[in-house]
Amino acid sequence: MVVNVSEAKARLSRLIDLVYHGELVTIARNNLPLVDLVLHSPTRRRQLGLMAGKITIADDFDAPDPVQVIQTQ
Repeated sequence: MVVNVSEAKARLSRLIDLVYHGELVTIARNNLPLVDLVLHSPTRRRQLGLMAGKITIADDFDAPDPVQVIQTQ
């Protein structure tokens, strides 16, 4: 599918949806193809637990800041 820039501006959400579902979308200016919309896919999967055992979180990390409590009273 080839669309002109003005049409792409008006229908960007729909064009993204088409690309997501496998459609090839080319954006053109004066009927000259400029760019293709392509689906971005991550090059690798995130690995969970990389920092396991390397950091610690204090038990009171979410306690109110005593300075702020005094100032707001």
